[in-house]
Amino acid sequence: MILYIATSLDGYIARQDGDIGWLSLVEQTGEDYGYNDFIATVDTVILGRKTYDKVLSFGIGFPHADKECYVITRSEIPPKDKITFYNKDIKELVKILKSKTGKNIFVDGGAEIVNELMRQNLIDEYIISIIPIVLGDGIRLFNGSRPEGKITLINSKQYESGLLQLHYCKVQ
Repeated sequence: MILYIATSLDGYIARQDGDIGWLSLVEQTGEDYGYNDFIATVDTVILGRKTYDKVLSFGIGFPHADKECYVITRSEIPPKDKITFYNKDIKELVKILKSKTGKNIFVDGGAEIVNELMRQNLIDEYIISIIPIVLGDGIRLFNGSRPEGKITLINSKQYESGLLQLHYCKVQ
């Protein structure tokens, strides 16, 4: 399972109200920062309900419509196309998904889902893009309620926009 996400230099993935407009600072360059190559290795996406709703609010359609998707929610919602709204034990879901033959599982956020997966030691790789902005406040990517975990740097890449992408792997 791979977390692929962007954060501000001071560790926020969104402003306090959920706004992510600041991400456009690096989108204006036309660079995809390896996203298209990454997403080609994925056949399953896990994301939280708030992230799902935020993506739909852009009015451009759901970007993962060609993937098997699991939206983690507290509500009971019937499936829609390839989207399953999942409200049971996330550890059990990951166990089932990892037992299937296929490509990578992409964790697309948000912070609550990321931190729950980290608490249960379920994320295998972290691809974190640091955007050159200091937000000062907002929704933190990582909170303090998880166990210590060792990771090792696989790769880092600096882009002309100032974005720094770090790729880590969990130490087994």
